[in-house]
Amino acid sequence: MREKKWARLTAVLFDLDGTLLPMDQDVFTRTYFKLLAAKLVSHDYEPGKLVDSIWAGTKAMVENDGSCPNEEAFWKRFTQIYGEKVREDLPLFLDFYQNEFNQAKQVCGRNPAAAQLIGRLKESVHRLVLATNPIFPTVATENRIRWAGLEPSDFEWYTTYENIGHCKPNPDYYRDILERLGCAAEECLMVGNDTEEDMIAETLGMHVFLLTDCLINRDGADISRYPHGSFDRLEEMLFGE
Repeated sequence: MREKKWARLTAVLFDLDGTLLPMDQDVFTRTYFKLLAAKLVSHDYEPGKLVDSIWAGTKAMVENDGSCPNEEAFWKRFTQIYGEKVREDLPLFLDFYQNEFNQAKQVCGRNPAAAQLIGRLKESVHRLVLATNPIFPTVATENRIRWAGLEPSDFEWYTTYENIGHCKPNPDYYRDILERLGCAAEECLMVGNDTEEDMIAETLGMHVFLLTDCLINRDGADISRYPHGSFDRLEEMLFGE
C-alpha cells in the first residue's frame, strides 16, 4: 500500500553515489585517487600529499557555512597547501574529470531500475533533483549521472561544488534545495543510501526513503525507523495502489 503521507509529493530528491549509481564507496574512492595521482604526478604533485590535500579540501567543503560556493572553499584550502600557483593547474584538474575520471566507471555498477523509476517519476510530473553531495565539479557530476544510465537533463537541478555552499550532512544543504525549489519540506521525498548524510533530511520535515542496496550505516543506526528497501519497494510505495 502507498503511504498516505506520500500522496502529495511535489519533488523527489535522489542521492547519486550508492543510490542511482551502485558502488562500493571505498573502492570507488581508491580508484578515483589512483587515477588522479597518475594524471598529476608528472606535474609535481606527489601522490600522498595530493590525496591528503584533496581530503583537506573536502573537509573545508563539508564545514562550509554557505558564505561562499564549495568550489571556493575547496580551492582556498588547496592553495593554502600548495600556494596560489596551483590555480594555474585548474585546467589539468578539469581535463582529468572530463577524461581519465571516466575510467572509474569500471568499479561502479548500473541498476536499470533506477532509470526506470526516474522515467516514471518524470511522466507523473514530479520535480526531480539530484541531491548528490556537492564535492565534485559539474563535469564530474554529469559524467557520473551518465554512468548510471541517466542524463543531466533528467533533473531540474543537480548540486555541484560550483552552485551551492553547504554539504551533507548539514541540514542547511537541504534547506538550500528547498529554497531553490520553492517547496515546503513536507512536499519533498529524499531518497538515499546513507543513514547520516541522506536521512538527516527528515529533521527538516522531508519524507525519506533509505535505499539499502549499497547501504552506508557508519553508526549502526536502527534503519527500521525509516521506510527502506530496494527500488522495487520504493516504486511500490510511490505508485502502489
